[in-house]
Amino acid sequence: MEANWTLSLLMAAALLVPAAGAPPTPGKDGWVSMFDGKTLNGWKAADNPESWTVRNGAITGDGERSHLFWMGEQCENCEFRAEIRLNHGGNSGMYFRAEFVPGWPNGYEAQVNNSHKDPVRTGSLYNLVKVYDQLVPDNTWWTQDIIANGNHIIIKVNGKVTADYVDEKRLHRKGYLALQQHNKGSVVEYRNLMFRKLPPR
Repeated sequence: MEANWTLSLLMAAALLVPAAGAPPTPGKDGWVSMFDGKTLNGWKAADNPESWTVRNGAITGDGERSHLFWMGEQCENCEFRAEIRLNHGGNSGMYFRAEFVPGWPNGYEAQVNNSHKDPVRTGSLYNLVKVYDQLVPDNTWWTQDIIANGNHIIIKVNGKVTADYVDEKRLHRKGYLALQQHNKGSVVEYRNLMFRKLPPR
């Protein structure tokens, strides 16, 4: 009887705990939703805005090179999270602490690339921490998290840390969050985009 009671308590407790990797709830623990699921309100392309649309509840990059910036708030110490899907041979990126400029932004980039000819794969901190293994199959959804706190940067793919880097040069201290459409032929989708501030470090 006691064993059954203990098991019942454990099962009830499990129901109260969110599943691992469950998306954060807007308004809880400081999380802010960056995307309404229908429009590009709050987002602005620095060039080639026609490369960005909303399809099936996701921000979709498809066309010439472009970077789409979230204008809601800049990142100094923050966490940036998204669910992503990328086609075969596609290339994209999640920028943070980036300058709003046309062309290739000056800022950090968490790589989004599963099978592009560039060998630096998803989960890399571009030019600083290189992941060469393909962690995610093409055309499947995955979750990518960026934590930028002071000069300490962590990238996670599906909850697993793929980059843990301390930037002694403090290359980029504050800037925008942005999505990359790397080249024509790449088709990338982003949904459940979330942001939260972190305490100063």
